[in-house]
This record gives sequence, structure tokens and C-alpha cells, in this order.
Amino acid sequence: MLKRRALTGPTMKVLLVHNYYRSGAPGGEDVVFRQERDLLESAGVRVITYTRSNDEVSERDPWAVAKAAVGMRWSRRTYRELAELIRHERPDVAHFHNTFPLISASGYAACQDQGVPVIQTLHNYRIVCAAATFYRDGASCELCQPGVPWPAVRHRCYRGSAAGSLAVAWMLWRNWTSGVYQRLVDRYIVLTRFAAARLEAAGVPAIRILIKPNFVKANAQAGAGVGSYAVYAGLLSPEKGVRTLFDAWRELRDVPLKVMGDGPLMSELALRCREESLPIELMGMRPRQEVLSIVAGARLQVVPSECYEGLPMAALEASASGVPIIASRIGSLEELVVPEQTGLLFAPGNAHDLATQVRRLLSDAALQARIRGATLERHLTAFSPERSLEVMLALYRELSSGPDAARPATPHARARIGCP
Repeated sequence: MLKRRALTGPTMKVLLVHNYYRSGAPGGEDVVFRQERDLLESAGVRVITYTRSNDEVSERDPWAVAKAAVGMRWSRRTYRELAELIRHERPDVAHFHNTFPLISASGYAACQDQGVPVIQTLHNYRIVCAAATFYRDGASCELCQPGVPWPAVRHRCYRGSAAGSLAVAWMLWRNWTSGVYQRLVDRYIVLTRFAAARLEAAGVPAIRILIKPNFVKANAQAGAGVGSYAVYAGLLSPEKGVRTLFDAWRELRDVPLKVMGDGPLMSELALRCREESLPIELMGMRPRQEVLSIVAGARLQVVPSECYEGLPMAALEASASGVPIIASRIGSLEELVVPEQTGLLFAPGNAHDLATQVRRLLSDAALQARIRGATLERHLTAFSPERSLEVMLALYRELSSGPDAARPATPHARARIGCP
């Protein structure tokens, strides 16, 4: 077993753990993982990583998919590889980002069995909701509760699949009822107050929850909207509100809209652009630096989500350039956008209200200037790399040198949660 040791400056060694999304459809969590890794390394922290990727599983191979579904609950491979890595590297703390579906709870158990404290950043709501979004059939849904995920099976909440939904629901049920989320995670990092409230409602004590937003480095050459276009950057899927976005642009035919991203609605939206002659450019997936440049030149960014977001990286990228945000009045977006200070809000799913708010912003130069200034100012204090680093280092030190550091390692954590 490892003996925990106090952390002091550059001697700190941190294990970062992440399950990448498919390379053809990267998620914001992938970006955050890389950014936090680079930020820690730039501060002199010794970072080691353990990663897996959904590219390991061919969706065309039923046997591979079935094997991955069974492994959602427990991965022998992850446990074995992580335990070996920990014994060799002796990290002070382990910080997990995404564990779904290949890393699983076995990652936590490997750390606890070796005496390494565990931090989990929750980028979405997967530990309660099979869909990870609290969204179903065009509206918010919170039918599932900790330990009672079975409505997800009835409504096929995971990718519309009964079998897939059953696999995820079973994983959630086992993890909650065996105490995985209560016993094997020392601290949770959430991105917003809204997410913290949801986690508390699930039964996690507030003392184990820390709010730390994602970060984006402020743009030293923030634009002034000279591109004369609006922008959307994100997944093209129903819960992101892109149908509402396109409906609104029927009323905004004199306002060019650049849409960056891909997803299941791409073909439908491309057809609408052609048939309705909408002033929308579907740009698909673009390199990150190009995305940042296009966002920085926009007059405004629209975040029309109809689900509970975590804290969209696309919105923070706009904030970093002082770009006004017009967002749905739902969940954490109400924390990100302060009306008439850092942007405007509209009723989720209401295309006319969205079009009205776009017109209001574009017709008021003084309002645009005020929002740009306030957005940049707030970004520097709330969403900067410096602030994020400060919070992470304080947490790492707390877990390695505070009261929890005296706690002995937890041998056989895997047995305690009912895994072989």
C-alpha cells in the first residue's frame, strides 16, 4: 500500500484519468482534460495520465459493443493497469474526468486499494441520468433518482436503445446501491451551483462538493464583432436546441449565422438550409484554433440548449473574447449569462423569443459595448486559468495533507462494492 505524503509545490504528482470520446466526435470534456493537464504541467506539477478511448470499441461489432456494455460496471483491464501504474508512479492524488464507459468504477477502486485519494469532476449528469442530460422527448426530465434508474429503460433514454438503456441503468443501480459514488470518491468537482444542487439532492454531502468552472484563456486581441455574423458552436442534436435556432433564423434572414459542429441532425439541418434559403453556413467540425478565431469575430453567440448543460466550453470561448451570449433560460446557463451584463436570455424552445433577443442586441450598440466589457471583466475573475489552477492545487493539498491523508488505504475496495 502507498503511504500518502504532503504536497509541496513542484514535488506534487497528480494522476489524471480520462475516457476519451470517439475521435470523430470529440467532446468538451476531452478539451478540458487536455487543458487541465497542460495547465498543471506549466505550474511544475508532475502529471501522469491514464486514458482510454471509445475508439477501442467498434460500433459495427455486436460482440465488442456487448463486452463494453458489461464492462460499464467493472473493467478488469482498467483495474489491473491503473493499479500497476500507481504502484510504479506513486501519485499523491488521482483526478478523474470521464469514466464512461470503459474506465468504470474499477478506476476508483484501484486508487483506493493503493491509498490514493480520488477526485471526480462531473462534466454532466451521468451518475443520476442515463442520458446524462436530464432531457427526454423534448423537455427536461428528472424521473430517475439515485438507485432508481429504471425509468430510463422504459423510455430508452440511452441512444434510444432498450438494451443500451438497460446496461447503463444497471450500472447506475449497482454503483449507487453498493456505495461506489458515496464511498470511493473523496471529492466531487462540479462546474456550477446548479450542478452542485443536483448532486446534493442525490445524497452527496455538500462538504464533499467543490464548485470549479472550466477555464479558457482570455483573448488578448478580443474582437469587436467585426465579422457581422452570429455563431453557434456545438453538437447538432435535439437537446442542444438547434431546431429552435433554425426556426428563429426564419425571422433573421438579414443576419448571417455560422454553425460549427456535427451530429445526428446535420442532414436534416442541411436540407432546411436549402429548402428554406436560410442565411446559415453549416461549417461542420473545424480545427480548434479556427473555431476560436471565428467565435472571436462574431457579433454574438447563441447557446439555445433545451437540456441542463454542464458549462459549455463553446460559451466560455465566446466569453474569453468578450462576445455577447444569448442563451436559453435553463439550468446553469442562467448562472453563465447575467441579463444585460454578460448577455441576454430567452425562453428555451421559443424561437420567436430568441429572434427578438437577437434583434434587441444587434439594434443597440451601447448594449453590445457594455456587455462586451462586462463579459471580459467577469471572465478574467471567474473563468481564467490562474483561478482554476489555484482551486485545483488547494484541493490536491487538502486531500494529501489534511485529515483524509491520515486515513489508511482501503484494501479490497472492489470487494466492498461487489466486484471480483
